[in-house]
Amino acid sequence: MAKLDERLQKAASVDPQAALLTFTILQKRSDFLKAARAKRAPCPAFLVQARKRAPGEASGIRVGFTCSKKVGNAVARNRAKRRLREIARDVLPEFGQDGWDYVLIGRAEKTATHDFMSMQNDLKRALRKVHA
Repeated sequence: MAKLDERLQKAASVDPQAALLTFTILQKRSDFLKAARAKRAPCPAFLVQARKRAPGEASGIRVGFTCSKKVGNAVARNRAKRRLREIARDVLPEFGQDGWDYVLIGRAEKTATHDFMSMQNDLKRALRKVHA
């Protein structure tokens, strides 16, 4: 718990807004299905689906992560989702918009092995495309 507090203080000292901009994890199937019917932005290592929520729905950034069995066994899928979570944690506070749901879908043989920096740049590019 102390390490988490230290990280939050460090983030707040660098950028006070970044500490406030956290996201909620999507867990309901209906939220994933709503995002699947919305905008898409393909990337080499993953796919981004995004939708703007209705005004009456919850505020904040919400994000979901998924990988099908095509990605590999449970170890490979979990590794891919960990990488997607870390990329979202780095990029969404700056490039995500309040009131949007994002779903990041891992791709077979790409998400777990693709260069991390290029995946971050791909997510930034995809978010710009979705919000344009």
